[in-house]
Amino acid sequence: MKRYGQIIGVKPEDFERYKKYHAAVWPEVLDMIKKCNIHNYSIFHKDNRLFAYFEYTGYDFEADMAKMAADSKTQEWWAIMEPMQDPVSTRVKGEWWANMEEVFHMD
Repeated sequence: MKRYGQIIGVKPEDFERYKKYHAAVWPEVLDMIKKCNIHNYSIFHKDNRLFAYFEYTGYDFEADMAKMAADSKTQEWWAIMEPMQDPVSTRVKGEWWANMEEVFHMD
């Protein structure tokens, strides 16, 4: 299992709408997340930033992310979410949510 932390901005004028969508995430999207070996997924908010945490239990993260990206319902969800988000300028090329380095963990 590998832990992931990611950040992205959220546009202040869209935050309440973003929260409303995430209070009732579409079942097909949740199912695809699980099928792609992502568990214990949370998103937090502070000062127009979103922090996501999840645990990946699969063996090929890139393949699982490609599977998710190819899913039509996930694409529909992302088309709604992306205009509300504001990616950080320091993200790596190809990232939407910027991956973070884990520097400490305690079980």
